[in-house]
Amino acid sequence: MTPTGLVDVHAHFVTGGYVTAARSAGIEHPDGMPGWPTWSAEHHLDLMERSGIEKSYLSISSPGVHFGDDGAARGLAREVNEFGARVRAEHPRRFGHFASLPLPDVEGALAEAAHALDVLGADGVTVESNHHGVYLGDPRLEPLWEDLDRRAAVVFVHPTSPPHADDLGLGRPRPMLEFLFDTARTAGDLLFRGVLARRPRIRWILTHGGGALPLLADRMELFRTHFGSGPADAPSAVEQLGRLWYDMAGTPFPRQIPAFAAAFGTERLLYGSDYCWTPVEAVFAQVATVDSAPGPSDAATWRDLTTRNAHRLFTADTR
Repeated sequence: MTPTGLVDVHAHFVTGGYVTAARSAGIEHPDGMPGWPTWSAEHHLDLMERSGIEKSYLSISSPGVHFGDDGAARGLAREVNEFGARVRAEHPRRFGHFASLPLPDVEGALAEAAHALDVLGADGVTVESNHHGVYLGDPRLEPLWEDLDRRAAVVFVHPTSPPHADDLGLGRPRPMLEFLFDTARTAGDLLFRGVLARRPRIRWILTHGGGALPLLADRMELFRTHFGSGPADAPSAVEQLGRLWYDMAGTPFPRQIPAFAAAFGTERLLYGSDYCWTPVEAVFAQVATVDSAPGPSDAATWRDLTTRNAHRLFTADTR
């Protein structure tokens, strides 16, 4: 039998102009990584063919498009979004696109979201776990969440370095540990500030199996109910976090996804490769673990499960 094609919700691209802008802002080693990757549609399509990926939703990864100047960030967001839209138009069955927003510039983000979703036909938007220290529950972002909730938009939340990352990272690449903690930190901010409850139509996607969330959700509930960290009449932390969508980019098996499934189930679990920031051979190795892992209880294979879930996500199933 032909294996089910994977739907990759966590795939990245870079452009020459984007990398030049980042380097001009002094970013030679983004998030403590050795350097910048390269990307082309041809190489990405080859990876997809060799690993059985049916469709990839492209986005700009950390550190996003805002390097300190609102005007420059608006221009760069428009530039990369128009590039992503062209790639999507040239290969509509193989690529989707999540548009970048110039946060923490909320006015610019609202304008770019409208242009990307209404004019360019983007499949959703991407935001970082924090934007220069502004986490996603910050009240300043409420107009954006109101607009995206009205649209029932897909919002792909990619982790980035936290404030004081040079100290916290201990000289190591931040994607190894700090990205996983920052995903949990911003999810907690959305939860405890009530954004998840107020904006239930947004289809949030968190990466890397939720980072540290599966191990922290019960502890978050303890503080929510016993230490006044959230409204007592709201759904539990586990219930609210379980309504989000999650990809399995990174090291899903043998330990990450079983821990995730024990916390949140698998009804909203998606596949993610993290290419082009994850090297080709590492993507192949990750797919091999997905294909060789014992199957989930509610599907024949992890391919079947995650692809079925992705089709639900992108057909506006907001339950």
